[in-house]
Amino acid sequence: MGIFVNCDTRVVVQGITGKEGQFHTRQCVAYGTRVVAGVTPGKGGQEMDGIPVFHTVEEAVRRTGADCSLIFVPPAFAAEAICEAADAGVRLIVAITEGIPVLDMMRVKNYLAGKPVRLIGPNCPGIITPGEAKIGIMPGAIHKPGGPIGVVSRSGTLTYEVVHQLTRVGLGQTTCVGIGGDPVNGTSFVDCLAAFEEDPQTRGVVLVGEIGGQAEETAAAFVRSRMRKPVVGFIAGLTAPPGRRMGHAGAIISGGSGTAKAKIEALREAGIRVCENLGDLGEFCRDVFR
Repeated sequence: MGIFVNCDTRVVVQGITGKEGQFHTRQCVAYGTRVVAGVTPGKGGQEMDGIPVFHTVEEAVRRTGADCSLIFVPPAFAAEAICEAADAGVRLIVAITEGIPVLDMMRVKNYLAGKPVRLIGPNCPGIITPGEAKIGIMPGAIHKPGGPIGVVSRSGTLTYEVVHQLTRVGLGQTTCVGIGGDPVNGTSFVDCLAAFEEDPQTRGVVLVGEIGGQAEETAAAFVRSRMRKPVVGFIAGLTAPPGRRMGHAGAIISGGSGTAKAKIEALREAGIRVCENLGDLGEFCRDVFR
């Protein structure tokens, strides 16, 4: 079953005619995702591998019934692309773009407030319900359909490592969500945890966090008060030096807060089983979830 996306999700790709848009659209289609349209202003009327390209998202939605947008638009124009998708009435926006200015994303968050649309990202790998739909840049082959484990992560590459280990020990995934590592994003840990808690197929959740911000502490409080399903946690950046950004724009320890140690303590206090060695995470999860 999974959360947020399934085999019925109809995708429009914004930026489909660009190099990244073309490559990853083909990967999504090969996986079985229903990509029904693309959008590139000025290139309406063309096709990309048989997928019709439109000038605007509004036209693409009206003509094809798309209900999800996948965004490969350059950073300077990505915020406008997100707002355009929301105005067109799609229910889910997956923004892959990295490097969107923080001020732009603050304006986007304000613009989307109260609208019936979910934003995943930006600066994220996307979302996949294995065997049903891959909307993003993650390698589909490492995922195992059928559940029973949900995965939510701030890091793209760590998501792939975690999923590969879960698959290797025989633990399939319901849905894997990369929420992105920017300081301002759309869907949060708590949003995903709440959805996994309500999903009857999901029996356990793996949460992959990193240094910086308070997202993991907020997630821990939610797990402690609202979740019945078991959660395994992993926090990246245990040896990161204070004041230096580590990979993601939001992965920085400042003012003595946001350290991996503090996050691990918060997770454990909430009853979350924390794995400190990434290489052991598959076996760790197998022991917890069985």
